[in-house]
Amino acid sequence: MNSLSSPTLPLTPDYDAWPIEAEIRAVAHDARVVTLDWSDGRVSRYHGIWLRENAADESTVNPATRERILDLSTLPAWPEIAAAEVDAAGALCVSFAPESRVLRFHPGWLRAHDYDNGATQEGPLVPITTWLGGPDASPDSLDASGLLDTEPAGEAEEAILAPALERVLGKGLVRLRGLPTAPGSLAEIAARIGPLRATNFGTLFDVRAKPDPDSNAYTSIALPPHVDLPTREYQPGLQLLHCLENDVAGGQAVMLDGFAVAEALRDRHPEAFATLTRQRWCFANTARTTDHVWHAPMIGLDERGELQEVRIADFLRGPLQAPFEAVEPAYAALMALQALLHEPQFALRFDYAPGDLVIFDNRRLLHARDAFAGGGGRRWLQGCYLERDEVRSRYRMIQRARRRRRLDPEHNG
Repeated sequence: MNSLSSPTLPLTPDYDAWPIEAEIRAVAHDARVVTLDWSDGRVSRYHGIWLRENAADESTVNPATRERILDLSTLPAWPEIAAAEVDAAGALCVSFAPESRVLRFHPGWLRAHDYDNGATQEGPLVPITTWLGGPDASPDSLDASGLLDTEPAGEAEEAILAPALERVLGKGLVRLRGLPTAPGSLAEIAARIGPLRATNFGTLFDVRAKPDPDSNAYTSIALPPHVDLPTREYQPGLQLLHCLENDVAGGQAVMLDGFAVAEALRDRHPEAFATLTRQRWCFANTARTTDHVWHAPMIGLDERGELQEVRIADFLRGPLQAPFEAVEPAYAALMALQALLHEPQFALRFDYAPGDLVIFDNRRLLHARDAFAGGGGRRWLQGCYLERDEVRSRYRMIQRARRRRRLDPEHNG
């Protein structure tokens, strides 16, 4: 079989390089479906309409952008499969009628998108792992001291970012150590993952006590477990907190896996869990220059019933607006959740050292802070927000680069 770089193999419409995991040994078809027998015993079926829409020829995809230009409704009729075979390069060739068009499909791409055998792009890139805290627990920590000295998108950068992103995607939290402490360096670090999201607190914000605070974060008081900005329709997916200075007494960071807490609530108090997935609460942040309000459940599920987000921030909840008979059940559910948040087993406590950067999923993890002595010493964190999408995109790009190097090690482009 020819290599992936062979000009006889088709382009794929998504810029990726796909390993050839097995050869196509036999092809069968009727007018609507192609059936492939692979050399490792797998059998895959693909609908003709699916193949026609996902082809990579110039009638289907703009070769410059790799974006689809085909409108299926403009075809002369439902595409039927007139013939199907494997060419000398191992690609599947399908002849469609009534167009009289032959289209070719890379075997690695077909395997990666084998929906007949359950392949899906919808699942998590990294398995989700919930976790508990406790007195002996500490955050997963990585040495990132050379990150800003690496070439962006190079292998050295990937060696640091890949395990960091895996932990964020899987556990929702990672601590990078040994980073510079120059003010503003967080922007350059965060940009290695993706674009920063600006909010009413700015693009970079300083977390330290100040005389005229517009958030409890800018005081020295303790902060209860919460997510940031649940007052937004789409609360930021990722938060980064970078320690520049810290020599105060107290002020320990506290992290809780909101998904672990939600699962415990589902197990111990299923009615309370169900209530908090349905009941919409008001989250409000009314300041001198902004007025952000949003209504949403505290526990968000996706269409499969899997945990998607939590919105927990007692100090940002406005008055509950609900039918009369729903108010007491809503508060009973809330109090059951609040009781869990006080259980020590969920809390992961640690100190910030200058040069530490904590990256966490703001739609999953709850963060808190012990009070610290505001009159002596300095505690200065800089923070910013990114989106979950940027973590997933950057991780996919790293995986794509690794596949390409593996398939074509002499041309790492």
